[in-house]
Amino acid sequence: MLRIVLFTFLLITTSFSTVTFANSKTESTASAVTQFTAEMRVHEGFFTFYHDQEQGKIYLLVPQQHQPFIYQTSLPWGLGSNDIGLDRGQLGATRLASFYIEGDKVLLMQHNTQFRANSDNQAERQSINEAFADSVIAGFSVVARDENHVLIDYTPFLLSDTHGVVKRLRDTKQGSYKLSTEKSVIYPARSKSFADNTELEAKITFSGEGTGQYVRSVAADADHLTMHLHHSFIRLPDSQYQPREFHPQSGFWSEAHRDYAAPLGAPTTVQYIPRHRVSKDEPIIYYLDPGVPEPVRTALLEGGRWWAEAFAAIDLPNGFQVRELPADADPMDVRYNVIQWVHRATRGWSYGASVIDPRTGEILKGHVTLGSLRVRQDMLIAQGLLAPFAADNAEQQTQIKKKIEEMALARIRQLSAHEIGHTLGIAHNFAASADDRASVMDYPHPLISIDTQTGGLTLADAYTEGVGLWDMQVIAYGYGKGDPATVLEQNRRLGLSFISDRDARAAGGAHPDAHLWDNGSDAVTELERVLAVRETALKQFGLGNLADGRPLSELQNLLVPMYLLHRYQAEAAVKMIAGLHYDYAVKGEGDIDIRSVNASQQLRAIRVLSKTLRAETLALPEHIISLLAPPSYGEGNDRERFNGLTGLVSDPDTMAASSARFVLNLMLNSQRLERLQQQHSRNKAIPDVTALLNQVAEAAITPAYEANASTLEQRLAYEVLDVVVSTYGHDKVSASVKAPIFSFLQRQLERWQQAPNSAHRDYAVYALEQWFAGKPWPLKPAPELPPGSPI
Repeated sequence: MLRIVLFTFLLITTSFSTVTFANSKTESTASAVTQFTAEMRVHEGFFTFYHDQEQGKIYLLVPQQHQPFIYQTSLPWGLGSNDIGLDRGQLGATRLASFYIEGDKVLLMQHNTQFRANSDNQAERQSINEAFADSVIAGFSVVARDENHVLIDYTPFLLSDTHGVVKRLRDTKQGSYKLSTEKSVIYPARSKSFADNTELEAKITFSGEGTGQYVRSVAADADHLTMHLHHSFIRLPDSQYQPREFHPQSGFWSEAHRDYAAPLGAPTTVQYIPRHRVSKDEPIIYYLDPGVPEPVRTALLEGGRWWAEAFAAIDLPNGFQVRELPADADPMDVRYNVIQWVHRATRGWSYGASVIDPRTGEILKGHVTLGSLRVRQDMLIAQGLLAPFAADNAEQQTQIKKKIEEMALARIRQLSAHEIGHTLGIAHNFAASADDRASVMDYPHPLISIDTQTGGLTLADAYTEGVGLWDMQVIAYGYGKGDPATVLEQNRRLGLSFISDRDARAAGGAHPDAHLWDNGSDAVTELERVLAVRETALKQFGLGNLADGRPLSELQNLLVPMYLLHRYQAEAAVKMIAGLHYDYAVKGEGDIDIRSVNASQQLRAIRVLSKTLRAETLALPEHIISLLAPPSYGEGNDRERFNGLTGLVSDPDTMAASSARFVLNLMLNSQRLERLQQQHSRNKAIPDVTALLNQVAEAAITPAYEANASTLEQRLAYEVLDVVVSTYGHDKVSASVKAPIFSFLQRQLERWQQAPNSAHRDYAVYALEQWFAGKPWPLKPAPELPPGSPI
């Protein structure tokens, strides 16, 4: 999911000073570099450099003639913390750069590629160059020169924090660090030069006070962090590449710049899609990290090769290949598209990033980062679902374990294809699950079913195999030789949808088909089905889910994804409430269809989601409670377990309260309530905020009015009141929404005042009276749920 946003650039034209020498001095100056570097090891290539082995320095030979290039930084050795986000192989900034030489000084310039004049008029182009600032990345002094070059000591800049490690550690509150030059050295083993690229690397140490829990959990010494930083100098590609226009329905990312030479009346924003250069003679080849163990290695190769089918369909039968990385290859070398298997202390995101030519949008290097613990999370989920250790005999147990591994490897194949897809330039399509799982570029939840014969659970079709119909169409748009407009028309005829991140990720999202980790063409119907699967999973949950010899407390880790099996589908279903059907419409292309989700679907969504707030749904079965042992001696804190209020002992009521609050925050999201109230004003059949609040109250407050209400029913009622009060106090809630919320809370005060005498009735009345009196609200929210994404 990490992407580096870059801007395309057609041509940089800047004036540079040129140093010339009299003929009488040519012989002496020509030999100066040779004399200075006589005892050094030379690496000839795009930028020739010299390694002073005695002093541990790198000297770079810079041509005196202006030569723009791509300058790329990266992090080949990481920190190992998903939360901090400094991963092995992480790409840094990509810049269009050049060296500017004046006298005995050399500047490394980053050119501003966001603003341009795509014009033949030199003066017009120059006016844009002068209007928007470039940046000097580094400055150097000339140590020697010849007729055509100057030599600079690149070592101090190579030993600097070009990746922003110090800032990242500070921003994630891990401590105050500084780069320690006395503990940093160049790294010759990964410093090489080739015809079209030069690669330099250093071993860098950051010292300070490592106070954050994340850094302390991964570092050998949290006060001294040693990583590697890498610099790449890349020759600009030739002019044969033809940019392809971006279209909002294409399924590709957009690489944009502003063209101030655009004709009057034409937009100044120019957008291309990022893509590789490919032909029958020059296929796209990805190389797999040799450190991946079996059977994951084979699964990653198989999943990555799925894309070959899409390229074969556009008459490039060998256009896409996946191979093993050669033993002597550097993963950061721009010549290799790589798939890296990256380890962290906790499970975390995988992502596909790219080195992109800032002039044209051409992808020069795809770099996939796959988190190694993802596969284990899928196995944990499958173990919780299939209870392998409840099998009658060893043979059955082996068969179930095989099914668990098959499910996890199926996910790894899909993950490999997904992240490679990003490095092909392709965006997420979070509407694909509603189109019968039409794309690997969605976030898939395992499809879990109830076996009609046995009544147990099955993972027979947990994940799809191969790229989907949408993926085939996206490749045809971006890499095919035909008219891209024809592909878009085919998509409309096929009924394929495309909705991406901004519409799908937000808690207040409105699109009824754009979701993460969901299944089914109707989110509410699927939620009902998932709730039934969840009920079955909890009924069968027990010692059969845990291997012999493991601490009983590990059942808590297995329980979390079972208890919260509905969490993602609830996120999907809630978008039916105040939902809006739409797509990325373009005038003159296809029909315009922007309309609210119909009233009956919204009412049904409220009804089914309210079920997830009921005590009977959230109450943990007694047979499970009796097995939830406190953490065993030797176990550390584990964020993958529920937080509670009962110390080391498990807290079923708080589990339920946290789950309910998660759904309540979605249902009562301020943006959703604003839309709901406006939709109701235009169509009275659509429920309003009052109807939504009443349904929520019926599910989670009304049962608590009774004098004999359980502690769980009481907790859920208080949780609803707390979320409603919190929503009222949101700084972006209009009076149109505040009014029904205020009225609802008034009715709640009256109803609680009329409820049978009890301690919790008195406390609810007290809390509401405090709030109406303008005093601090006394209730506190339930703890957040354990991490969900990624799976």
